[in-house]
Amino acid sequence: MVAEGAEPKRVARNVFDVRFYLISILFLIFDLETIYFFPWCTTISKLTLEGGFFAFFDFIIELLIGYIYLWKTGVLNWE
Repeated sequence: MVAEGAEPKRVARNVFDVRFYLISILFLIFDLETIYFFPWCTTISKLTLEGGFFAFFDFIIELLIGYIYLWKTGVLNWE
């Protein structure tokens, strides 16, 4: 028995550029990393001055290293 139905108007398989997925994943990663600022801000009063600044600068340095790596590898170029 043959299934009946409407003929497709066009091909359902659209091709997306891989860079679209890469940028969306990178956005999620960097966006989720910024969520860690909230717990840091709430616990800063319990840390010593040196510990709080060390934790903050360590976090910022890790973000900058990731961003510089992405920039140097050319992931963020849309040419």
